[in-house]
Amino acid sequence: MALLKVKFNQKKRVKLAQGLWLMNWFSVFAGILVFSMGLFLKIELRKRSEVMDNSESHFVPNSLILMGILSCAFNGFAGKICYDSLDPAKFAKWKPLLKPYLALCFVFNILIFFVALICFLMRGSLDSTLAHGLKNGMKFYRDTDTPGRCFMKKTIDMLQIEFKCCGNNGYKDWFEIQWISNRYLDFSSKEVKDRIKSNVDGRYLVDGVPFSCCNPSSPRPCIQYQVTNNSAHYSYDYQTEELNLWRRGCREALLSYYSGMMSSMGAVTLLVWLFEMSVMVGLRLLHTSLESISNPEDPECESEGWVLENNLKDTFKSALENLKKLGKFNQVQAEGAEGEEGGKTPAITTVS
Repeated sequence: MALLKVKFNQKKRVKLAQGLWLMNWFSVFAGILVFSMGLFLKIELRKRSEVMDNSESHFVPNSLILMGILSCAFNGFAGKICYDSLDPAKFAKWKPLLKPYLALCFVFNILIFFVALICFLMRGSLDSTLAHGLKNGMKFYRDTDTPGRCFMKKTIDMLQIEFKCCGNNGYKDWFEIQWISNRYLDFSSKEVKDRIKSNVDGRYLVDGVPFSCCNPSSPRPCIQYQVTNNSAHYSYDYQTEELNLWRRGCREALLSYYSGMMSSMGAVTLLVWLFEMSVMVGLRLLHTSLESISNPEDPECESEGWVLENNLKDTFKSALENLKKLGKFNQVQAEGAEGEEGGKTPAITTVS
C-alpha cells in the first residue's frame, strides 16, 4: 500500500504546482538567510580568532554557508520544474531527471538537519577552544614588542571591556602569569628582584590585573594592584568588593555569547529544514501524480500521487535487498576478474 496516497484532478495538480513554485522561491530566500547567518557567524569568530585555539569552531559557519548556497540552487531548480509542470510538453524533458533530483534533495535534507544539530552540539568543542586560546592569549599579553603578538594586549583589553569579564575563568588567572613586560620593570628595585627570585620560573608575578578588568560601576577608584591585600587599601575587603573587578571569566562570557548565537541559528535552520521537507514531499506528490496519468493525451483525467510506492517496512526491505544484490554483483565481478587472471598461463618458448 502506497504511503500518503492522494487523488488528483487537473485543477488540484495545477494548484499543487503553483503552490510548490511559490514555496520554492520562499525556500530560496530561506537559503539566503542561512547563508547570511553563516557569514555573520564566521565574521564574529574571526574577530576573536587570536583567543581561539584552533579552527574547529569554523565548521558551523562554513556548513551554514554551504547549505545556504545549496538551498538556493536546489530550490531555484525545483521552482523551474514546478513552473514547467503546468505544460505537459515542457514537463516531459524533466521526467528522467526527477528521480535523481529527489534523491539528491533527500540527501540535502539529511545534511541540513545534521548542520542544525551541530549548531546545538558545538558548545563542548567551543568551550575547549576558548579555554586554550584565552590561556595562550593571556601569556602573550606582555609581548607588545614581539612581531605577531604586539596586538594581543589590545585584543585582550577590548575583549574584557566589551564582555565585562576578566581572565580565563576569573580575575585570579592574572595572578598566575607575568602580564607586565620586563621592559617596564626596574630590576634595580629590591621588590622586583625578590619577586623574581621567589618564583621558580623567574617570573614577575603580582596579585594585580590589567585596567580592563575594572568595573566602571564601582563607587570607588579601581583597585587593580594588591587586590588580595586588604591592609594595602583603606576600608577594603577583596572578598566583598564585588563591584571592583569583573568576576566573570571571559571563557564563560564568550561561550555564552557564541553558544546562544549558534542555538538561535540552529533553531532557524531546523525551521528551514521542516520547510524543505514539506517542499520535497510536495514535489514527490506532483511527480507521481503526473507520471500516473493514464491517458497523457487527456490532461484533465484523474491520477494518483504518493510519497512512497509501498509502506515504510516494504520500502526498507526493498532497499536492503537492492543493497545485497549490489554487493553480490560486485563480489561476482571480483571473482570473475580473479578467475581470468588465474586462467592465464605463461607462454613457454624453446630455443633450439
